[in-house]
Amino acid sequence: MLPVISEEIATAAFSEIFKDMPAWRKSMIHYLKEENPEVNSAIIEAANKSSLDPKAVALGAYMTYNLIELAMNENEKIINFNE
Repeated sequence: MLPVISEEIATAAFSEIFKDMPAWRKSMIHYLKEENPEVNSAIIEAANKSSLDPKAVALGAYMTYNLIELAMNENEKIINFNE
């Protein structure tokens, strides 16, 4: 099950992402190459095969990955605090 992405998580993520979107997208490419290369390859392949702007497709995928990752980390903090 995917974690719930709270408004606080989304707001914090978006403020970071849109501060310098091209730089953030590039940093996510490098991050995912290390963290999860299969997902990174899938994102790049989907972006290149789409009839949409590849950078926009990749940005959306990286944003989604980042939001899910942040929400999962927040859930882990809550679970570990209650133990």
